[in-house]
Amino acid sequence: MRQLIVNADDLGADEARNAGIFEAIREGSVTSVSILANGPALEDGLRGITFLGNKKISFGIHLNLSEGIPLVSGLRQLTGPEGCFLGKARTHELLSEPRDRDLEGEIQQELDAQVRVLEKAGIPISHLDGHQHVHLFPAAVRAAVNLARGHRIPWIRLPQEPDPDPENARIGFPLLQEGRNFSGMAKATRVHLNETGIRTTDHFRGLYLKGRFSLSALIDSLENLPEGLTELMVHPGRVPPTPTSNPFSQFSTLDREKELEFLLGIKFRMALAERGIDLVPFPELER
Repeated sequence: MRQLIVNADDLGADEARNAGIFEAIREGSVTSVSILANGPALEDGLRGITFLGNKKISFGIHLNLSEGIPLVSGLRQLTGPEGCFLGKARTHELLSEPRDRDLEGEIQQELDAQVRVLEKAGIPISHLDGHQHVHLFPAAVRAAVNLARGHRIPWIRLPQEPDPDPENARIGFPLLQEGRNFSGMAKATRVHLNETGIRTTDHFRGLYLKGRFSLSALIDSLENLPEGLTELMVHPGRVPPTPTSNPFSQFSTLDREKELEFLLGIKFRMALAERGIDLVPFPELER
């Protein structure tokens, strides 16, 4: 049996992104979402969830340590002079060095605050992942695993993905290297899950679709999909009708709309059916 979770990241980034994600949910192309607890459009996203009715959708926390304003005030290492997170490059550099107790303490505080926002809103958190995969980095991985254990979150994302077929993928070296780095950290994170009861999917896809999402690339990523449960990471959305200046506006581009259209298209669903792949949310587990 081959089952596929199509998980849309970044619910809460802005209202247009939310609208696209909910469109894909209603059409049955997205079966799971990850929520930005510090996203500027979080409240809009939470309202949208209440209108989903009996749709079988799983909801996760999209842990964020790199973009926007933290929920905890007074953070010294994770933020700059204006109190905002440091951005992707500087945050990844900071999180690459473990064994800094003050930094790890800040990370634990902020991640815990983000989870509590969703818990307070009544969102059943099925899974945990990270914006720009921050939960995998040496300084954050123990905090993320402790968070899942403490809040009884049963699933965690480990984006460990094999290299794509070089003859078909035509991937540039920077994307290939980034994907390999994240895959390596995901593999190392498995050690931290031993005897915790926290689960991860059997397989993962989506690292190598960044910046090159198309129907052919999407279908290629699903070719020869192994038996078991696979998570496919996607980033659909609509473009805001007027330009926005929030910290996540850089991600709300036409690429998001193209991605959404490919997911909504009949050819994607036909490709899944032809390959015997069933769409599912994260399975419910005893907490």
